[in-house]
Amino acid sequence: MQESIDNNIRLILIDDHQLFREGVKRILDMEPNFEVVAEGDDGDEAIKLVEENDPDVVLMDINMPGTNGVEATRNLIETFPETKVLILSIHDDETYVTHVLKTGASGYLLKEMDADALIEAVKVVGRGGAYIHPKVTHNLINEYRRLASGDEGAEDAAEIGFKEVEYRKPLHILTRRECEVLQLMTDGYSNRMIGETLYISEKTVKNHVSNILQKMNVNDRTQAVVESIKKGWVKVR
Repeated sequence: MQESIDNNIRLILIDDHQLFREGVKRILDMEPNFEVVAEGDDGDEAIKLVEENDPDVVLMDINMPGTNGVEATRNLIETFPETKVLILSIHDDETYVTHVLKTGASGYLLKEMDADALIEAVKVVGRGGAYIHPKVTHNLINEYRRLASGDEGAEDAAEIGFKEVEYRKPLHILTRRECEVLQLMTDGYSNRMIGETLYISEKTVKNHVSNILQKMNVNDRTQAVVESIKKGWVKVR
């Protein structure tokens, strides 16, 4: 991929629903560093559009006629290994996200997301990180913990890196408020929901999340949640 000028993120939208695509484009166009360079309504168009436009991020619908988003992502990354694909889906089942991530996608975002979540996801993926919608993250972690609690799934869970550990708050590196925010992130809460629960502004929540990521030395909230569960810093409820 070519180096983006002035840190701009070049995007391609692939979704067969024109009204939804127009809504997403309208949100992205509000960000000065985002540029939607092409659109398509079929997974078959993805490779051609990427070859012609050299984007930083491809937003790909998972359910489309013809070549679906999973197959399109697999084909796209086989042809352009450095391509960053952010999947858009209506499905919050952990089996979908696991299957999609195996194709090489960099993120999984539910279509019920708000504008802030969409913008955050594009920024994270554009920087080379991974983004999974908080609701999906919670479901995915619950499935891993379910595997870890059963004999048949213990080996699979161990390979993933999850094991039963004693719960303890990470007060040695995080403040009490940051511990609360981290727990709510694990519960699948968005920044807005965290703010409403703790009676603080969404801007304050974002500051707390940023501090948590920096202190934990991780790139995104998904990594923070996964690492916190491995270390026993949060409860999966």
